[in-house]
Amino acid sequence: MNEEVVEKTAEAAGGEGVLDVVVDAGQDAVESVTKTAGVVMTWIKSNLFHIITTAVIVLAIYIIYKLIVRWIKKFPAEKLSAQRSMILVKIVKYVAWFLMIMYVLNFFGIKLSAIWGAAGVAGVALAFAAQTSVSNIISGIFIMIEKTMKPGDLITVDGETGIVDIVGLLSVQIHTLDNQLIRIPNSTIINSNFKNTSFFDKRRMTINVDVSYDTDMEYALKTIQKVPAHCKTVLKDPAPAAWFDGFGESGITLTLAVWFNSADFLTTKNDTFIAIKKVFDEAKIEIPYNKIDVNFPDSKITQKAAAKKAKRK
Repeated sequence: MNEEVVEKTAEAAGGEGVLDVVVDAGQDAVESVTKTAGVVMTWIKSNLFHIITTAVIVLAIYIIYKLIVRWIKKFPAEKLSAQRSMILVKIVKYVAWFLMIMYVLNFFGIKLSAIWGAAGVAGVALAFAAQTSVSNIISGIFIMIEKTMKPGDLITVDGETGIVDIVGLLSVQIHTLDNQLIRIPNSTIINSNFKNTSFFDKRRMTINVDVSYDTDMEYALKTIQKVPAHCKTVLKDPAPAAWFDGFGESGITLTLAVWFNSADFLTTKNDTFIAIKKVFDEAKIEIPYNKIDVNFPDSKITQKAAAKKAKRK
């Protein structure tokens, strides 16, 4: 069918010369493809062992990568959070692809020394251009190794307090208690005082209470020791404690320390303050506050004194 079309096209074009040209071109194309295929087959046959070896090694790297990823994902959340697991999987993935690409390039005879040289020059240039980013990445690695925080923790860094949302290689994202997003560079966390309020399951809260100097000290101490019994979230182990903490301007200072689970912070704080007021009212112990006593003299005495002064005159 195709030959008929070619013949008709040649006849329409004006002769058998065009047909010969077309046939010759087709033959040349077939010969070129045949030669190329022959060269490829010859190369494959001569390098068959290296091809198989390279394919096996690349496949082995890929299998090892998959096994490592599966091993990372099997870690319980207590030991490795989902955020750190995702970052480790990405790092392993990049390393695996890098090794496979380098091995394939080496197989094709590409000199890796030239690539490493170019990469070194580019790396130096990028290092100068992105010193801050590199510092944050290194700091992020240290943060992940130290395991000092995880999403959901309440932290304070450089005067900012909030709940951790994301722990990344460059920064940590938190939202404040009034729901504002704050991005903290990892280098700031490493170089600043860092406080993780949620790191431990248990926390301690201390409350100072002043009592009047007229109050019996032993009675006041026994009274404040009754407070923990009125708070359901206060832990018995470690046991609550109370002690005298000094003599102030407004009275004697008592300190109450109670332990509680971190999740019960607000409940414990509210219940403790309510209980302190309740037991002190029941014991009729006054919690003093700064005040000024102004005494006015009796009006009758004032009138008599004024009359005496008038008689003397």
